[in-house]
Amino acid sequence: MTPPNVPNVVAPPPTHSAGRAVKLASTAAIAAIALLMLYLAFWPAPIDPISYEPPPAPPLTGPVEPNEKLQSSVILFARQLDGPEDIEIDADGRIYAGTADGHVMLATPHGADYDLVSFADTEGRPVGLALAPDGNLIVADAIKGLLSIDPQGTITTLVTNAGDTPLGFTDDVDVAQDGMIYFSDASSKFGPDEYLYDMLEGRPHGRLLSYDPKTKQTAVLMDDLCFANGVALSEDEDFLLLNETYRYRVHRYWLKGDKAGTHEVLLDNLPGYPDNITSDGHGGFWLALFTVRNDMGDWLSPRPFFKQAISKLPRAFWPKPQPYAFVVKLDGNGEIVESLQDPSGKHLREVTSAREHDGHLYLGSLHNDRIGKYKLP
Repeated sequence: MTPPNVPNVVAPPPTHSAGRAVKLASTAAIAAIALLMLYLAFWPAPIDPISYEPPPAPPLTGPVEPNEKLQSSVILFARQLDGPEDIEIDADGRIYAGTADGHVMLATPHGADYDLVSFADTEGRPVGLALAPDGNLIVADAIKGLLSIDPQGTITTLVTNAGDTPLGFTDDVDVAQDGMIYFSDASSKFGPDEYLYDMLEGRPHGRLLSYDPKTKQTAVLMDDLCFANGVALSEDEDFLLLNETYRYRVHRYWLKGDKAGTHEVLLDNLPGYPDNITSDGHGGFWLALFTVRNDMGDWLSPRPFFKQAISKLPRAFWPKPQPYAFVVKLDGNGEIVESLQDPSGKHLREVTSAREHDGHLYLGSLHNDRIGKYKLP
């Protein structure tokens, strides 16, 4: 029934030209989909993936039960830093952070604030930092290799290859009291802008290495690792821990004692992607999880065809990590005893490093624009 005083408007029947336009648009869409499917199926992929069946992700219960502790963190340098992946702090409380534009930034305490300046420009991507006993800052630069920066900001290149294999993605570093440097090459095949390729391919391209500044010799301690990441010496320096990100586990490599030169899996099937790891100075460790495990990532692992297809897509369509801040505390035996989280990812997200200093935990991130400062109980 037509309401009173409202004309009954009837749409005119579609014209022949309108119907033809709809038909042409539908045909074009089908053709585009067909071309996309042919491209995904037959165009050469940038990866050669293998099948890997990950263990079921562990539940977030017990010490890793979700909490919002990191939401109480103080935010430092908001919108002043681009991707402060790792953090180092000296005895005077000065903060070093490597950023996406190649700079190592230095923040000097000034009352309740900081003076933030560029300490050095590597012209690469500094992602791992550790102070050496001689005062130099040792930098794992994903593009430039292993570097040393003296207190005046002068850069010296230490290592660019190990054996016949160049460093493809120098990732993290720690330095012993005798000056020996231990560092990781996350992937000898894929660089820092291709880390998703490394994950999708699933092949072990990562290595743990050492560099002796006295002899200037580099040694490969472990290889065949799926994205060798964080490196941390124990408090007594009798072993070190190494994260294998794309296998969700932590290795222990023995440096002293009867087991020297051997290694074992210390912690397996983590609930997230392990990134950097640091000693807490009290016999334990802080382990940063880049994000939580997700069903899609685990589903893709044993399916090379789909992994090839994703690798051909533009980067805008690549899977994105869930914005989640996640740090776990390990005791000296590698057991998880506590976790600090921000499941919302709004205050802090994608934490890649956690450095303890003077009663606080300083938190870096590969993709964030800030450093978090969490007061420890």
